[in-house]
Amino acid sequence: MQAVVLAAGKGTRLRPLTEDKPKALVEVDDKPLIEDVFDNLLEIGVTELVVVVGYMKEKIIERYGDEYEGVPITYAHQREQLGLAHAILQAEPHIEDDFVLMLGDNVFRGNLGDVINRQREDRADAAFLVEEVPYEEASRYGVLDTNEYGEIVEVVEKPDEPPSNLVMTGFYTFTPAIFHACHLVQPSDRGEYELPDAIDLLIQSGRTIDAIRMDGWRIDVGYPDDRETAEERIQDQPEATAEQ
Repeated sequence: MQAVVLAAGKGTRLRPLTEDKPKALVEVDDKPLIEDVFDNLLEIGVTELVVVVGYMKEKIIERYGDEYEGVPITYAHQREQLGLAHAILQAEPHIEDDFVLMLGDNVFRGNLGDVINRQREDRADAAFLVEEVPYEEASRYGVLDTNEYGEIVEVVEKPDEPPSNLVMTGFYTFTPAIFHACHLVQPSDRGEYELPDAIDLLIQSGRTIDAIRMDGWRIDVGYPDDRETAEERIQDQPEATAEQ
């Protein structure tokens, strides 16, 4: 399976750590964020990486070149950071079939393989790794509502009044149908093409999207404090892997 890694962001909230490098190259426990992402993806069997780059892209390209640990890398260029749906579209010419989407600024130690296994079942058009967070924190994320079968029926991006405390984690699998949905998305009030809007279009078209509960942990490294927390977790659990 191919994997799309989104690594075009500036990481303004991570300054001063991102003054001389893109967000994806900020180190956690002496390893760049994007390299931790690559290691997770290789562990679950990904055979090709499509990396969407933008801000200071040359530093990522120079560091990793055209392969990582023998797995080929293709770069797609997002010239303006206009939202996740826009970023995904930059990878469209390089994707042939179902694929993994992973954000390049998350540290994961969880059951990523379960999501891929669900995608390979005929009944699923997409599958997301999801987690419960304290209700007061849910408004920071894309919030989900599910039915009795564990299928996602609604996604709301950073709502003022979250419908639940179940949120997206930054690890997804899709069929190429997501590209058509992203093409139809209109800019949000923030002027960005939002991934939850594209997901809602998939749901409205009758696609089945399964929610896979996180078994493990992940940290979205958005602020310097998050980086420190991630380092502490890694050092506390040095043997944790993408499957644990």
